[in-house]
Amino acid sequence: MTDATHIADRYIAAWNETDPARRDALLAENWSTDATYVDPVMSGEGRAEISALIGAVHARFPGFRFALAGAADGYGDKVRFSWALGPKTEPDMIQGTDFVVIDNGRLKSVTGFIDKAPA
Repeated sequence: MTDATHIADRYIAAWNETDPARRDALLAENWSTDATYVDPVMSGEGRAEISALIGAVHARFPGFRFALAGAADGYGDKVRFSWALGPKTEPDMIQGTDFVVIDNGRLKSVTGFIDKAPA
């Protein structure tokens, strides 16, 4: 059984890391080399592209932070969790749900959905 909360926490930590070197270290530790990420707005293959996507989110939304919204759950090699993204004044401005596949304890693929976004 996969520890869904641990996986979600590691995922959120990578998305909150603004320093590219520290973010790359988190990705190297927790994501497979051939990991994929896709959501309705962007996609990337491999750690370098995923790191660049995360950097682009920080550039577009400076000062915003990700947080888990509710409990993560999963079974086997699958994990799902919801998150919120926003500034301190409106921490849930953007919300989403991500579905993750784990391989040997590392994130292998992420499929993200945007549940709430500003108009």
